Amino acid sequence: MVVAFNVTGGEQGPWAVLHVSGELDLVTSPVLRQRVHDAVAEGRHSLVLDLSEVFFCDSSGVGVLIASRRLMRSCQGRLRLILPAEGAVDGSHVNRVLGALGVRRLFDVHADLGSAVTEESRPLSA
Repeated sequence: MVVAFNVTGGEQGPWAVLHVSGELDLVTSPVLRQRVHDAVAEGRHSLVLDLSEVFFCDSSGVGVLIASRRLMRSCQGRLRLILPAEGAVDGSHVNRVLGALGVRRLFDVHADLGSAVTEESRPLSA
C-alpha cells in the first residue's frame, strides 16, 4: 500500500502554517525539514505544524520536529504543534510517540489551528 505524504502551506495572521499528512518517516522527513527551513528563509519566525493528519512517525520524524524547534528558537521564533487527542484515523500517533519518548513537553502543543494561532492561547499540558 502506497501512502501519500503531503505538506501544504498557508498563513493565519502572523503564523505560517504547514499542514502535514501521511507518514513522517526516514523517506519523508527531509521534505518537512526543507519546508521548515524554507519558511524561516522567507522570514517566517512564527510557525505552526499541523500534524493532525500524520498517522505514523518514526525516530527520523521526531528528529525533524526537534530540529525544527531548535531552528525556531535560534532565530527567536515560535513553533507550535497541532496534535489532537483524536485524529489521523484512531488517535494522534505523533502525540503518543512524543509522549512515549518523553519529548512532548519540549513542544507548545495545541488541539486545533484556532488555539495554535491565538496569541494568548495556552498549550495543552504535557
